[in-house]
Amino acid sequence: MLKTIIDRLLQGIIVIVCLLTLTFFLIRMIPGDPLTDEKAMSPQVRKENMRIFHLDKSQPVQYMHYWKNLFKGEMGKSIKKEQPVSKIIGQSFPVSVVLGVSGMLIAIVIGIPAGIISALKHNSLIDNGSMFIAMLGISIPSFVIGPLFAKFIATQVPFLKVAGWGDPFDWILPSITLGLGTAAYLARITRAGMLDILSQDFIRTAQAKGVSQTSIIVKHALKGGLVPAIAFLGPAFAMLITGSFVVETIFQIPGMGQHFVNATIERDYFLLQGMVLLFGILIVLVNLAADILLTYLNPRLRS
Repeated sequence: MLKTIIDRLLQGIIVIVCLLTLTFFLIRMIPGDPLTDEKAMSPQVRKENMRIFHLDKSQPVQYMHYWKNLFKGEMGKSIKKEQPVSKIIGQSFPVSVVLGVSGMLIAIVIGIPAGIISALKHNSLIDNGSMFIAMLGISIPSFVIGPLFAKFIATQVPFLKVAGWGDPFDWILPSITLGLGTAAYLARITRAGMLDILSQDFIRTAQAKGVSQTSIIVKHALKGGLVPAIAFLGPAFAMLITGSFVVETIFQIPGMGQHFVNATIERDYFLLQGMVLLFGILIVLVNLAADILLTYLNPRLRS
């Protein structure tokens, strides 16, 4: 187990370094620079700003300077917002985490039970109906579901609001919007995993010995049947947090998604690099947690 954790952490460090390096050079390939759109800036002021942010240096020098500051714990300053990147992330990251965790809970509560029930009722009306709904959930994007919820639910229920992030009631519709697509994928993956386990010889042996259906499901089928779902949850959780900018935009949520998009459009180098660094670390840690859980559920992975 310890060897697995160390290997995954080393791989994660390599991934993060490569990710930051690609981001650093790719964003600088966009025509112009972060100061291109600034209005009424004299050549002297522009030159001084270029010096302050080290944009007057060659890209390799900028790259080395960025890593030097990063090792000191400094992610730089947003060129457009004129605030430390760490402060911007500190204000928006908790919001995105709450939204992502809420969306994942919705996905787990809906997706896993639906997949298990569908597998147990294989080829029945319940199975076909659940999978049809799951396919709809996969096909309909969040930018369609969100406005529908805002128009037909938020406007009709007194304690729900179309936009904002003031109290826990404001989490409900965005979380459902974010989690439904993942729930649909999770239902189909869970169903496939359960069907595979239920067709194994040891399940038939247990049935032949007269073991109750409940014991077979709880003690034998679930542990192996949920392995594919657990493997999916790691990347899915990271995706919910990093890819929630559509939902954040629809419901006017002050999360990280808006900063990520704006930093890319405005060529705000340091803010974008800070976001990518945080997202990279998050994805590595979540996948590590999923790998540890998979190793516990599947002893064959411990070798």
